[in-house]
Amino acid sequence: MERIFKYVLMILISTVAAMQFFQVIMRYIFEIPVMGLEEIVVYPTLWLYFLGSVNASREDTQIKANVLDVFLKSDRSRLLVRVIADMMSLIVSCWLTYWAWDYFKYANRVWKESPTLYIPTIYAEAAMFIGLVLMTGYTGFYLLKNIRASLRQAYRSNPDNIIADPQPEQGV
Repeated sequence: MERIFKYVLMILISTVAAMQFFQVIMRYIFEIPVMGLEEIVVYPTLWLYFLGSVNASREDTQIKANVLDVFLKSDRSRLLVRVIADMMSLIVSCWLTYWAWDYFKYANRVWKESPTLYIPTIYAEAAMFIGLVLMTGYTGFYLLKNIRASLRQAYRSNPDNIIADPQPEQGV
């Protein structure tokens, strides 16, 4: 999966850079404006934005303000804060994904087109829904990962407090 993201993001950023370079050369050197290029560049730019966000979610490298980590002394409390933050992130992400789904249905029903080249805008608008679905999935994955780590740590610190499989009573 990492390789796919690496190549897709590289192709998208190269496409956007090449289109902008072409626009600058044509407009400022040859003084010939390229009509519609601004419309075209919106599509890979939106996909780049959302797939870049998905990649940050996949790598768990998105920007976080872990201010509480400075004040918390134990790894257990830091892990608990991460679980709570992941739960809140998952709730917000599910909510945004639900809105993106409604917007995607609307965009599909209306079937808007770009003003100059008449390219269906659903191709750009789909990036939001697909990106949010993937980000929600990765957020859920890291939430489960942190819950498992928290449970493992709690078990290691005090195995008597964790409910284990009940042993059958003997001699009854």
